Amino acid sequence: MIGLMIVMMAVVVFMSRYLFLEPRLPFKSLEKIQGLLVYCAPAVLTAIITPIIFIQEEGKLNTHINNPYLIAAAAACVLAYFTRNTLLTVFVSVGLFLLL
Repeated sequence: MIGLMIVMMAVVVFMSRYLFLEPRLPFKSLEKIQGLLVYCAPAVLTAIITPIIFIQEEGKLNTHINNPYLIAAAAACVLAYFTRNTLLTVFVSVGLFLLL
């Protein structure tokens, strides 16, 4: 039963992606929708990473300045804003996190 559910979810995800990625399909979206899709990846990544940064193992909110996740994330944001270099941002922020 669980295997069937996993396969069904994989089919749904694949078909939803296939509609947007296959160039031979006659599917055209509105230009407003295309403009809004630009914000999809940052919104999803923010929703994934925010609990990792701010929630401790005990389930408590950790916004202290000595939080290594928060320091590395802030450094990554600043570095990404100024350099616009993804690889440099990843290596420097991970290195900073490991040092902390």
